[in-house]
Amino acid sequence: MSVVDEAVSSIVEKFAAAKTASRALATLTADAKNTALEAVADAITAESGRILAANELDLANARESGVSEALQDRLRLDEARLGRLADATRLVASLVDPVGESLRGKVLPNGLRLDQIRVPFGVVGVIYEARPNVTVDIAALALKSGNAAVLRGGSAAQNSNRVLVDVIREALVASGLPADAVVTIDEFGREGATDLMHARGYVDVLVPRGSAQLIETVVRESTVPVIETGAGVVHVFLDESADEGWSVDIALDAKTRRPSVCNALETLLVHEAAAERLLPPVLGALSASGVTIHGDDRTRAVFADAVEATDDDWAAEYMSLDLAVRVVADVDAAMEHIARWSTHHTESIVTNDLANAERFLAGVDSAVVMVNASPRFTDGGEFGFGAEVGISTQKLHARGPMGLGELTSTKWVVRGAGQTRG
Repeated sequence: MSVVDEAVSSIVEKFAAAKTASRALATLTADAKNTALEAVADAITAESGRILAANELDLANARESGVSEALQDRLRLDEARLGRLADATRLVASLVDPVGESLRGKVLPNGLRLDQIRVPFGVVGVIYEARPNVTVDIAALALKSGNAAVLRGGSAAQNSNRVLVDVIREALVASGLPADAVVTIDEFGREGATDLMHARGYVDVLVPRGSAQLIETVVRESTVPVIETGAGVVHVFLDESADEGWSVDIALDAKTRRPSVCNALETLLVHEAAAERLLPPVLGALSASGVTIHGDDRTRAVFADAVEATDDDWAAEYMSLDLAVRVVADVDAAMEHIARWSTHHTESIVTNDLANAERFLAGVDSAVVMVNASPRFTDGGEFGFGAEVGISTQKLHARGPMGLGELTSTKWVVRGAGQTRG
């Protein structure tokens, strides 16, 4: 039996082991955590053959089961993706440790010194689907922020996740850290996910990443506090003054580069005064790249190759080369459409009108709102976080891409010299 083999007989023992490990992690120095993260990055590179062989088993099972191309893309690892995961882990190591950061403080008239400082949550649970990269991202961010991680990665990636967790745990032990800083409960199946949702007292916060159905289930059933990540019905609005070149480039990048991810474009809105100018070049370029256009009547009047859009299209997170397109009267109409159909993930306006840009930024209620940029930039790595826990679409505690700071809570530290309240 290797040093990281788990001699446990129940899922509760796994939760308890992670809780114990979290207490050790909370007191680690930044140097100790960084050394372990460097070891994890090195191990991912050194064990790439072992990891990719496991991933190919998962991909073969997915193909045999008729899993969609979008899901297969999320599932797939290769040398380049593993290299990026190792690089992201090293970047997390290079970031400032949030633990112990003082957010505010003061000295009271009686001489008491108050400081509000960042502290780890303790144990972070994550339930996710068919995304083995999340295994590494969460492990790295949890470790750097002083948290233990309990992972439920889903059956589609079970071989990949098992090997990745083994590699990470081996690197932790070699660095002098407890193996149970990263724990997987995949072997307990769906019942394990249910147990994780009810592990209050062991798990301090739970993050679901995956389909809208998965997220809704976790939010509804969990007794553990949940940070809700959301589906990505993402919008780009081409305003009347939008530059044609920018419009084409942003639409292509947002829709075609990787359509299976949550920050991909799903609905394109176009100002009616710009429809005849912008729709032909933009939709022509998208169509030439294999995108099927689902358009309203006004879109189809300009672009004959579009198929008829329905309300289902405005609500769709396609995760494929499909795009809903609607012509709207103005920026207010665009914002009304977004308020009705958005999942409040990311929205972008392409415009040369400063007033409209500021109106859009102020009026759109989403986690990330952009001007003249592709929504594909909504990503923890692109934001400089090294990796991300997920993209929160809720408003409490965290919103948008979540990095190290979002995996901390706070506590008040009070230093006195014998004061009593009296």
